[in-house]
Amino acid sequence: MQDVADTRTDAPVDLLGPEGAGPLWGLAAEDLNATLLAWPAGHEVAEHRNDELDVLIVVLAGVGTAVVDGREHALAAGTALLVAKGSARLIRAGAGGVRYLTVHRRRALQIQPLAAVAS
Repeated sequence: MQDVADTRTDAPVDLLGPEGAGPLWGLAAEDLNATLLAWPAGHEVAEHRNDELDVLIVVLAGVGTAVVDGREHALAAGTALLVAKGSARLIRAGAGGVRYLTVHRRRALQIQPLAAVAS
């Protein structure tokens, strides 16, 4: 597995090469964040809301479903979906899994107090 936090911006990256599940690679440039994720068949990323940033999802391989504010969207290799800030979303991998890249404007590191995490 490649280093998940890669800050190099001067070399091409093979987005189909890294194996595994979960976050496989990430880029943190001055203005932009990108993360490569891969999930096995049937895996579901729990619904969550991003109130700060629009997020572009670009599907590189496999199939899945994105549910954005209750509306289902089919995902397949070669498709892209823009999730507007403030939208609730979940992603479910289809048969054979799904591999996608998320891209958004860089944001500050979010650290929650320990008490907030425990409750």
